[in-house]
Amino acid sequence: MFSFNILFWALTVGVIGKVFLAVGVLIAHREIAHERRIDQLVLKSFRIEHSLTIAGLILIVGGYFMELYFYDFISLLDCVGDQCITHAAALVKTGF
Repeated sequence: MFSFNILFWALTVGVIGKVFLAVGVLIAHREIAHERRIDQLVLKSFRIEHSLTIAGLILIVGGYFMELYFYDFISLLDCVGDQCITHAAALVKTGF
């Protein structure tokens, strides 16, 4: 049985978000290149692009925060002085 950890999900969500962004842009640009004018079909593709772009951005940001959690970089967000050095040294020592 497969055991998926948070890094797997972080990378997967990030990739899906990037694919959504790429597909959204490609759809809209293909319609513009094909139609060479702005009509209802092009406007519909823009709405699809907008939705895919928003979904892609949410997935990319979500994946980023999952990676931060997985690599324990969260502990570096609220440390001060020597405590930060200790956390950073521990992360480097473990090889992330």
